[in-house]
Amino acid sequence: MTPLTPEAVEALFTRSDDSFLFARWGRPIAPVMFGVEDSTIATFKGALEALCVLTGQKMAETDPELGANMMVFFIRDWSELTETPNLDRLIPDLGPLVARLDAAGANQYRIFRFDRTGAIQACFAFLRMDEELGAVPADMLALNQMVQALLLWSDRAFTDASPLALIEDRAVLRPDIADLMRAAYDPLIPAMSQDRATALRLAARLGRVQ
Repeated sequence: MTPLTPEAVEALFTRSDDSFLFARWGRPIAPVMFGVEDSTIATFKGALEALCVLTGQKMAETDPELGANMMVFFIRDWSELTETPNLDRLIPDLGPLVARLDAAGANQYRIFRFDRTGAIQACFAFLRMDEELGAVPADMLALNQMVQALLLWSDRAFTDASPLALIEDRAVLRPDIADLMRAAYDPLIPAMSQDRATALRLAARLGRVQ
């Protein structure tokens, strides 16, 4: 496996406005899923558990502030969100957001919250199960979504290349992305950084034997 270059690492956390922003979770993840069967919930939680083992991140049954701090909503139409009781208390300007997502024809969206240090405090993921997402195998969809929820990647990080690979028709995390995610949870790396030098520190940790 060839580790990512420092430039490639920096690009994965450089947003479309050219700002650099890296953040990881600063507390145990307490997940909950809405709108799917138990088998799909188990698949998503299994993917999250595997990534937590990889990175050393912790999971919990509940979050002391929010109860659940990673919420994944499976919907058929964006309008369902405005009909969900109390969701507008969690998501600021929910109505205008739904209107924008509907107008754009989007099929997924993620919102992050951050604590006082800038570390990820919560993640809300919305999946509109259109024909495109409905055709994706559950294990691939689950792993892809959990990868994108575990770090604050750039909004264009995976537009050209998926973080996953297929081995004998089974979805797996690309080794170079797995290596980067492991490095991102190194305690010596700050939980949040806007300093591009952080990309160099991450790159220096890639390729090490764990």
